[in-house]
Amino acid sequence: MNWTDLLDILKYVIPSLITFLTAYVILKLFLAGEKDRKELELRANHYKDSLPIRLQAYERLVILLERITPTNLLQRVNKPGMSALDLQKSLIANIRLEFEHNLSQQIYVSPEAWLMIVQTKEEMVSIINQVGADKADSATGKDLSRGILEYFIKTEQMMPTQKALDTLKMEVKKIY
Repeated sequence: MNWTDLLDILKYVIPSLITFLTAYVILKLFLAGEKDRKELELRANHYKDSLPIRLQAYERLVILLERITPTNLLQRVNKPGMSALDLQKSLIANIRLEFEHNLSQQIYVSPEAWLMIVQTKEEMVSIINQVGADKADSATGKDLSRGILEYFIKTEQMMPTQKALDTLKMEVKKIY
């Protein structure tokens, strides 16, 4: 085999290799683009399907926070003739029941939002216990109710439930 034969072979092989490599690269880029497009489409469909469920979870958590807001909680739980201790126990039991009823919502919200919900529940229980501990054994439910509401007025502290509501609203604005 001489040089001219080798050059003749290379004249056919090199353009074929270039054509093959070009086709390979184009096909690889095309398939990668198709894969990305499919993944994006899948994510969009998933987002479209999960958005209503996530929004419903946020709605349920807003209802939870509204139900454990001191004014709403006291109106719902306080009954005439209750002692301060009975009211204290009922308030705390009601908060825990509301919270347990909504435990499953944590899978639909961010860890930060869920942590805020847990902290709010704990803070409300702590405030009720703190105000309840300051009341005499003979105190009535009315005295405890007044004490809880006065706590927020005296400390000029924003209700923990309002902070959590603000956090949830910000998150919903991000996803919607």
